[in-house]
Amino acid sequence: MPYLNVTEVESAVTSLATAYPDLTQLVTLPEPSFEGRTAHALVIGEPAATPKPCVLMIGGVHAREWGSCEILVHLAADLLEAHRNGTGLGYGGTAFTAGQVSGLLHRLDLVVYPLVNPDGRNYSQTVRPMWRKNRNPANAGGNPDSDCVGVDLNRNYDFLFDFVTAFDPKADPQVSTDPCDQQVYAGPSPFSEPETRNVQWLLDQLPLTRWFVDVHSYSQDVLYNWGDDDNQSVDPDMNFRNSAYDGKRGLPGDLAYSEYIPKEDEDAAVLLAEAFCKGVNGVRGLSYKPMTGFHLYPTSGTSDDYAYSRGFADPDLGKVLGFTIEWGTEFHPRWAEMEEIIRDVDAGLVQFCLATA
Repeated sequence: MPYLNVTEVESAVTSLATAYPDLTQLVTLPEPSFEGRTAHALVIGEPAATPKPCVLMIGGVHAREWGSCEILVHLAADLLEAHRNGTGLGYGGTAFTAGQVSGLLHRLDLVVYPLVNPDGRNYSQTVRPMWRKNRNPANAGGNPDSDCVGVDLNRNYDFLFDFVTAFDPKADPQVSTDPCDQQVYAGPSPFSEPETRNVQWLLDQLPLTRWFVDVHSYSQDVLYNWGDDDNQSVDPDMNFRNSAYDGKRGLPGDLAYSEYIPKEDEDAAVLLAEAFCKGVNGVRGLSYKPMTGFHLYPTSGTSDDYAYSRGFADPDLGKVLGFTIEWGTEFHPRWAEMEEIIRDVDAGLVQFCLATA
């Protein structure tokens, strides 16, 4: 099969909800896109008398990263079919027993939101394949093909959004204040976009979310917090909320600033990232690399750092470890290779979820 278009992604999600009513709940996201599209997420898990901890997985954020939607749709379908049939799951050399699958859905709720940016995906698949942003027309002057259309949704979250103030002038975070930057324009304000507000809404609606995964491409990595600077677990006061460190963030290996993370959180994040890589490696021998987001490049306003930062800004929200998967080595692999990548990443994600125990 070829890559799914926007209608097919949504149809796949709603069809799974219809086919597995005993194991799923269809969630309609509250805000339509600029072009009027409504998105859906799927909660997967065995019914339980009390709420269960949750893994929230999102995809399709950057329009040109087509395979992310397919990865999450196939993951949902595989788990549901394996649970119903009691057959377990096999991805190349990585296999999971029927008991592991049923235990996973008994212990956790998995929330799969495969297509955060439907307008952008539609434009990428029909007009401009390398389009990355959403389709916010505010700065385009009426020209739908202008670079000035859109916002990079993975720079629009409320984490060090004012990067000009937060970062050292010598740092080079991959983010821009220029509305005509075709790659990393952050938008006029945090959560200015309906797509990022939908993700925020899901986190608000799912207070037992403990792990957040954003599926992207490409570089064959799994990233964990933080993305703004090196990690440190010594000085809790050296953190993203402390304005005394404004203008000092974003330089690797210096003594002026490193982002605080409790050691137990970093240890847990590393173990989960390594579990993901183990699952991937078993399929056909690929070696994905676990690292902090900062070691890919410095960022602000990203989904994974926002998800984790919420618990520091308001402890009542609970702790959510944030991860970003960077699958593959190109944005549009030929479909035969994309099918292999789907197996790689889905094996990694199942292994990741099992490791949350």
